Amino acid sequence: MSQQRIEPQPGQESVWDYPRPPRLEDTSKHIQIIFNGVTIADTQQAKRVLETSHPPVYYIPLEDIKQEYLIKSPRSTYCEWKGHGAYYHLVVNDKRVDDVAWYYPEPTPAVASIAHYVAFYPAPMDVCYVDGEKVEPQPGNFYGGWITSDIVGPFKGSLGTWGW
Repeated sequence: MSQQRIEPQPGQESVWDYPRPPRLEDTSKHIQIIFNGVTIADTQQAKRVLETSHPPVYYIPLEDIKQEYLIKSPRSTYCEWKGHGAYYHLVVNDKRVDDVAWYYPEPTPAVASIAHYVAFYPAPMDVCYVDGEKVEPQPGNFYGGWITSDIVGPFKGSLGTWGW
């Protein structure tokens, strides 16, 4: 790590205390995603993935997403912990963003409970909220972490951090 770990204050978490391999956990935090003026996701039944040096990634149950705005993408990826990933494009009225959401159709046994859940990159959205707080996207275009005031870094993703 080339930067100094930020010491968390009471009520905060450091991404440097998150495990590797990642941990999956349920959360009752209120998650909302708004794109092109439409609330496309709204849940208090999300799951979050916590991994060393990354802000949490929130996975939202399909039933809490307005699925009529999702279009399956041909893109696929592979995660050594979660398995083969698939993607969605998002189209709301005249605005489209490609490969903005991902899911694991057949996740590995360790994270089987994220089947039928979808994660979204926060940067292309109008706004994403966690318990009413506006989310800051994780730096860089590769990772999809959600930064809130209760999460401290430094965070992997910005220039010079890919080797961490």
